[in-house]
Amino acid sequence: NKSILFVSSLWDRWGGSEELWSQTALKLVAQGYAVSASVHGFSPVHNRVADLIRGGIDVWPRASQFSLWMRARQKLTFKQDGIMGAEVRKVIDKKSPSLIVFSDGGVIPLIELLELCVAKQVPFVTIGNANTENWWPEDELAERYRKILPAALRCFFVSGANLRLFEKQISCELANAEVIRNPFGVSFHASPPWPMSTEGEVLFACVGRLHPISKGQDILLEALATPVWANRKWRLTLYGDGPMKNSLQRLVQRLGLNDRVFFAGHVAVMEDIWRSNQIMVMPSRCEGLPIVMVEAMLCGRAVIATDVAGHSEIVEDGITGFLAEA
Repeated sequence: NKSILFVSSLWDRWGGSEELWSQTALKLVAQGYAVSASVHGFSPVHNRVADLIRGGIDVWPRASQFSLWMRARQKLTFKQDGIMGAEVRKVIDKKSPSLIVFSDGGVIPLIELLELCVAKQVPFVTIGNANTENWWPEDELAERYRKILPAALRCFFVSGANLRLFEKQISCELANAEVIRNPFGVSFHASPPWPMSTEGEVLFACVGRLHPISKGQDILLEALATPVWANRKWRLTLYGDGPMKNSLQRLVQRLGLNDRVFFAGHVAVMEDIWRSNQIMVMPSRCEGLPIVMVEAMLCGRAVIATDVAGHSEIVEDGITGFLAEA
């Protein structure tokens, strides 16, 4: 049986955490494997999900975890896995995969899904894409993870820092853990020309989902509003979309930065961003190892970032960029 099931927990339409499993899935289809994928369902279908379907992957959309029905069901049943768990179970029963790959937008997949694999004797691997010190499992949950994770073929993490943090959070060293890097979308030979500004400003770019809880755009805006930066020449462009765009635009207005901070939306081709910008700024509160940072560096741009997750694994402070306390 050469059937592989990928389960993505990401609740957004698409993100950097989807690149690793989705590109792997397409390569496996090309090698003759029967590949299925369980993803959150959105209407209309995201173009990258449509690419998976055209590529021969049997995609099973799940109901939105934020639907009214799901919230009501969770309140009534008190089950952590909710509709996601029920629909993943349905796919497993239907497809009988020989391997399940759980890709979690956070640190680790739902414990109920991993326990289900053990109960059904289905081999599985996990991929954790982000972690934060603000998450810490209670004793019962930590014990369940300590018991179940040794059964995984591999527990992948996209940065060594996030692996070490997770081992601390569950108070257990994972002998089957491994660091794996996300693929990036620019060439090793990318060399967009260095942009010069007409007014002599430093051209900053912050690339990422407009989600200050994780990406910390508010930290950056408040720093740039301090007197030391107000008296310097700079321009900041925020690339990306998200559910907090209006709040960030209002913060820009409150801080009096309207004439220096711009929102450019989503840009698909990274080289286009770095043809217009000189410095990458990554003020994240929590991360994995951001693809956009790697892509900026491949394009010959320095990085200023908070020292969280895997940032220090690719940025050498004072040499290829600067790391700030977080």
